[in-house]
Amino acid sequence: MSQRHFNLTDRLLIELSSAMRVVAAKPHAHRATPSAKSDDTPDNSLSDPLNDNERKLSAQLMRVNHSGEIAAQALYRGQALVAQNPVLRAELLDAADEEHDHLAWCQQRTTELGSPISLLTPIWYIGSFAIGMAAGLTSDKVSLGFLAETERQVSKHIDGHLKKLPKQDNQSRAILEQMREDEIRHGNQATERGGAKLPKPIKEAMQAASKVMTTLSHRV
Repeated sequence: MSQRHFNLTDRLLIELSSAMRVVAAKPHAHRATPSAKSDDTPDNSLSDPLNDNERKLSAQLMRVNHSGEIAAQALYRGQALVAQNPVLRAELLDAADEEHDHLAWCQQRTTELGSPISLLTPIWYIGSFAIGMAAGLTSDKVSLGFLAETERQVSKHIDGHLKKLPKQDNQSRAILEQMREDEIRHGNQATERGGAKLPKPIKEAMQAASKVMTTLSHRV
């Protein structure tokens, strides 16, 4: 059987469907959540190691990470939609699938901690998808460079959250450590494939946009 080739209209409809699933549906991971390896059991109040303040802090941090994974999904898929190289497009979609695991883990953990996800997730998705398309339309090398820089900044962001997490929150820590490992690998792969080094103003603009998202997601 010959492989079906999708035209632009087909791909736009696929992306609309994907966006609805990411923003409105409960995500399901292909990999088991890393938190399953930890010893603390949040559903049992007698063995929950977190006090109210620690639980609130962890919930805020994981809600921010969930918003970041919403943005990551949109960035990858926006870049993939306009990628000229079919191999690069396939790799971007594969990476998006792996990032979907992160999304599911963060949403599950945020819920376990008794917090809703950010109300602004549709905005994060739409804005990030547009940014991903803009990067992808420039060139494949710029798209790869944008991916590498995004993953570098995300890894740094996760490092900061690992320092802020309550020491007793082994479940959230296990999730973030696996996420960091995956992000570093994605960034290295993008660089190895010839990702262009981005100008400093672009990097600073990316940091500023990330700051706005993390600040608002922490509160809303």
